[in-house]
Amino acid sequence: MLDRTVLIIDDESDILELLEISLIRMGLDVVKAETVAQAQAAIEQQKFALCLTDMRLPDGDGLEIVRFIQQAQPTLPVAVLTAHGNTDNAVTALKAGAFDYINKPVTLEQLRALVKSALKMPENTTLAMQGLVGNSPAMQQARELIGKLARTQAPVYITGESGSGKELAARLIHQQSNRAAMPFVPVNCGAIPENLMESEFFGYKKGAFTGADSERDGFFQAAQGGTIFLDEVADLPLAMQVKLLRVIQEKKVRKLGSSVEEPIDVRIISATHQNLAQCVEAGRFRQDLFYRLNVISLKMPALRDMREDVASVAQTLLTRLAQEAGMPVPVLNASALTALAQYDFPGNVRELENILERALALTSGDSIAATDLHLTPVVDELLPERVAGAKWPLQDYLDGVEREAIEEALVQTRYNKTAAAKLLGITFRALRYRLERLNIE
Repeated sequence: MLDRTVLIIDDESDILELLEISLIRMGLDVVKAETVAQAQAAIEQQKFALCLTDMRLPDGDGLEIVRFIQQAQPTLPVAVLTAHGNTDNAVTALKAGAFDYINKPVTLEQLRALVKSALKMPENTTLAMQGLVGNSPAMQQARELIGKLARTQAPVYITGESGSGKELAARLIHQQSNRAAMPFVPVNCGAIPENLMESEFFGYKKGAFTGADSERDGFFQAAQGGTIFLDEVADLPLAMQVKLLRVIQEKKVRKLGSSVEEPIDVRIISATHQNLAQCVEAGRFRQDLFYRLNVISLKMPALRDMREDVASVAQTLLTRLAQEAGMPVPVLNASALTALAQYDFPGNVRELENILERALALTSGDSIAATDLHLTPVVDELLPERVAGAKWPLQDYLDGVEREAIEEALVQTRYNKTAAAKLLGITFRALRYRLERLNIE
């Protein structure tokens, strides 16, 4: 039976008493401590279901408690109590391994939500992870970190190239966490028109704008109790970044057209294929928001950095694709495995899946050879130099055409980007993205 004893640490007797009464009413036992030394002694003597600690203590701080628990009882969730507006220390505690934090003064509603989440923490997060196949050092490290991230409420920032499995990693963190039974809501931040962002994220009241015929929840309300995954978070406009920062700090959202803020209990995982630190330096992304989102970072490895896993990843994908199509599973012969091992996969696992799906559809036999894969040859290895005016590699050719069109539009509009975007027939955000991708100053 799970121990239901909570250790509470605070040097203010009235707060200790208030927490104790509230926890006892929830059917929990309580052990109190007023100093770091008392808390460490209690942790060494017995097991706890949860620890709540103040940040400032007479003989140290809450970070010492967090680090001590990581060594003495690593599966024990610990939450820190922090003064309102002093969340920097709380973020530091999350990086050190804290489960969550609560701003003072603590409301009964906040305390109940935290206790409920903590007591649902899974005992084992080292379960086999479907989709993350391979035994390369890079993949083993990613799986190990995902298991650790599942045991905390800290915001996670996932980096990696397109197709490297960032959303899969986010889903696995959610599925192994105490939030697994609640919604996982993925949001592509680059696919939402800027004028609809606030209503899509936070919902709206009836009559908030023309066409708002009824009240509607947003992404955050839909993810209540669960996880929201903000993919391509670098595409958020600055005005929306300010609103998101407030949501993270206050843990509340306000629907468009409403004067009332609603408390939310949502874990935020974000990702982008762009370099968010460079976006901060360029002034396209708020530094304070980056700091809040990037509490703990996870880098998903590129497929070319784990070549020893390509064969097992390919066979796993091929088996799934064949089963979904109701076909017998073909074998990748030696020539196919050699070709895959030598290919660079600019599109990573997503590209490998597309290659295998095409080969499966076009192959009639019980095995797949290198010729069935139709891999794009590496031009530099076939020719001593690129022929002037050649239309391959295709992406280089298309980038050249796009660059020429954009530069002409900028010259025509005297480098007015808004006018250039209109001339090109694309949005300003789309132009800004292309300027960055093509490195056009």
